[in-house]
Amino acid sequence: MSTPARETADLTKQPHEVSAMFDGVAERYDVTNDVLSAGQDRWWRRAVVRAVDARPGEKVLDLAAGTGTSSEPFADRGVLTVPCDFSLGMVRTGKRRRPDLGFVAGDATRLPFADGAFDAVTISFGLRNVVDVDGALREMARVVRPGGRLVVAEFSTPPNALLRKGYRFYLHQVLPRVAGLVSSHTDAYTYLTQSIDAWPDQRALAAKVRAAGWGDVAWRDLSGGIVALHRGVRTGPTN
Repeated sequence: MSTPARETADLTKQPHEVSAMFDGVAERYDVTNDVLSAGQDRWWRRAVVRAVDARPGEKVLDLAAGTGTSSEPFADRGVLTVPCDFSLGMVRTGKRRRPDLGFVAGDATRLPFADGAFDAVTISFGLRNVVDVDGALREMARVVRPGGRLVVAEFSTPPNALLRKGYRFYLHQVLPRVAGLVSSHTDAYTYLTQSIDAWPDQRALAAKVRAAGWGDVAWRDLSGGIVALHRGVRTGPTN
């Protein structure tokens, strides 16, 4: 069944439109994600925490932190965690949920932090939504000290053709219907589907990460490649 024209997502990613879209889903964002991923989002978050491997006392920037569910595991381990999100609605909801977390409203392409301020930076399922992906990856490198780490969790392309076909069916036929039952903002999840379709595969994203100044770039597939975890290390002096 084709997608009605009125539901076609705008993938130009105008910053104010993306921010407004996430403002609208903030209150039920975590519940909706849990339902749509069949609970796998919890496993993906644990994989991010293991990949960052932050020690107590280290400082981690968690970009696209939403309501803070991705930041909580770091903070609960004694890591100095700064949740940062572009959506003021997400930040407000996060502050109500976890007032102890120091939420910051910020644009990934113009981060309000000093050079080399963090030991690591992570962004989970948010890089797709940034208007300038290459610029954001360079900006992340700027705010991380030399030798610091980057971890990106993002939807990706399953290498197995059969799984890839099943995943596409879920994205285009099942997810919109389920989203319609659990969220009143179905346009946001139409955007989700189409933004995943337009996103580069694992190898192409790795090339972007390298070009932005990160070394030792590698990735690991999660859930058969539905999600990929890209890692990098900050090389050279800060800009």
